[in-house]
Amino acid sequence: MLAKHLMTDAVIPLKTSDTGSDALSRMDDYKLSHLPIVNNEEFLGLISDEDVYTMNDYDEPLGGYKLSLALAHIYHDQHIFDIIKQFVDLKLSLVPVLDHNNKYLGCITNNHLIESFAKIAAIENPGGVIVLEVSQNDYMLSEISQIIESNDAKVLSLCVVSDPDSTKLDITVKINKIDIRSILQTFNRYNYLVKASFSESDDYEDLKDRYDSFMNYLNI
Repeated sequence: MLAKHLMTDAVIPLKTSDTGSDALSRMDDYKLSHLPIVNNEEFLGLISDEDVYTMNDYDEPLGGYKLSLALAHIYHDQHIFDIIKQFVDLKLSLVPVLDHNNKYLGCITNNHLIESFAKIAAIENPGGVIVLEVSQNDYMLSEISQIIESNDAKVLSLCVVSDPDSTKLDITVKINKIDIRSILQTFNRYNYLVKASFSESDDYEDLKDRYDSFMNYLNI
């Protein structure tokens, strides 16, 4: 999933002639703490509410501001993982999307990013979750997939988390099967360490309702 598939034009960017007061008012309207500054489709920088508070002159046009995140942006052909990294590294509520000529195309908000990542991780789909602990040298995706598929199930998503202070990996697998007991038994036979497992079982509809409520909350 690329940035161009995630961006929106629903957030109106600021202009250099807008003031700090204008910026804070629009941030409040959108429930964001960052907004892009754009003149004639040219991206000039990303302003944060902290930039406005630091300037402490709310009538000053934004063209006179020093921007702490001036270069923060994503190109339209970058992957969602690159987008997530920028959100996390810079603690953003919004990231501008540009073409390679510095033309502003739109933006991605943190709420929209969470919603899109939830689709990639198959959170909406019914099924079970298994967390395995394996050493880095023993990690074989093909074997994990084979074990799951031999039990008439499919991998919906898989996440690998490494600890810099350890040679162990945590493998979290979302499976399209609610009853995962036979899969757990097979992993045990293959001497895998199952750290945790979660089966939605009859509570799927309740979990789905909670997921939908969470997404509605993000869109408030």
